[in-house]
Amino acid sequence: MANKIEQKQSSTPILGYLIVFIIGFVCGIGFAAYKLDSGSTSAPDGHTTEQHAAENASAIENLEAEVTGNPENFKAWVQLGHLYYDSDQFDKAISAYTTSLKYHSGDANLLTDLGTMYRRTQQPEKALEWYKKAKAMDPGHLPSRLNEGIVKYYDLADTEGAIASWEELLRIDPEARSQNGEKIRDFVDHIKADFAKQQADQQ
Repeated sequence: MANKIEQKQSSTPILGYLIVFIIGFVCGIGFAAYKLDSGSTSAPDGHTTEQHAAENASAIENLEAEVTGNPENFKAWVQLGHLYYDSDQFDKAISAYTTSLKYHSGDANLLTDLGTMYRRTQQPEKALEWYKKAKAMDPGHLPSRLNEGIVKYYDLADTEGAIASWEELLRIDPEARSQNGEKIRDFVDHIKADFAKQQADQQ
């Protein structure tokens, strides 16, 4: 997939660490809040990005036809949402995901993906609502908590709230790591140290 990381402009040294950390923490079709843009011209399956885009477009067309003829096929709606997600059609992804939820209860990964689509459409508070629902559905769900913290930290300038979300994650799994091996505890400690320094500088 062609992926990208969205970043808030920041002069703090934690930004580079955060970029390293979030690569590969996967939920659903990909990391639920962020996706990596490696700058590669090839899709993961070895096809060019143009071929991959064409395949996605064809799959989207087929699924759109399927849900038109069988609107209660929630699996098709979910897959359509994932393809819209992957092709940066965020409003359409929201519509597909929410339509699927009319016909099934979903799971924590789906609710987290939906929250991320709201985040991508500049609705961070709405994103938090869906991350909260994901946590309620699966009390042990880690990606929703990680994403919740990222939205609080970057979009809402709520560092204390972000830390609280990440500490909640660590209470569930103190040894949690991202797929690239980075310890979440190390990441959170970097955020906390940076925040403490900012607080001290203001005094």
